[in-house]
Amino acid sequence: MNTAPSSSASPIDSLAGVIGSDALFSFVGFEPVKLSAANAMLEAWGHKMGALNRGNQKAVACHALIYQGEPMAVTTASTLIAPVVGGGCNWMTRENTLELSRLCAARPGLCRVALRLWREFVFPALPYEWAMSYQDADLHNGNTYRFDGWRMVGRARSGQDTRSARPGRDKRVWAWPPRSEKLNA
Repeated sequence: MNTAPSSSASPIDSLAGVIGSDALFSFVGFEPVKLSAANAMLEAWGHKMGALNRGNQKAVACHALIYQGEPMAVTTASTLIAPVVGGGCNWMTRENTLELSRLCAARPGLCRVALRLWREFVFPALPYEWAMSYQDADLHNGNTYRFDGWRMVGRARSGQDTRSARPGRDKRVWAWPPRSEKLNA
């Protein structure tokens, strides 16, 4: 019996039965999680801003990178707090923009993996034209976003934190997709 794939079959078709979906996905996955689980990860891994508990903003999507059943990284995406994004980015509004509000991992290097999975698979499935994220310029250099193809589109400064009375911080505004790609499409 000839078991070679027919000429019309794709190379992937020949793998049917060789790679069981359970085997791959029990090893690594990027799965939706509840906000409470995302917040537990953020706190356990020491995210500088802590859990996502912000006033008039709601979490739209939380996802975790799972490796052998254990969470390794987390993303949270939220509606904007302000009517428009700061730093002169007035084309990004509550109606058309989603904020990647938290990105955190259990170990170095995995934030990049989680960001790419979020950008490639989660964001396109959501009803928003733009994704944005504020990067604390005092804590991070922005390479995670830059190396993933995001563009820095503005600079902003937050006001005093009403909960802790901490002074405002310098922030960079990162956007996906890059504005030049969006405008040329």
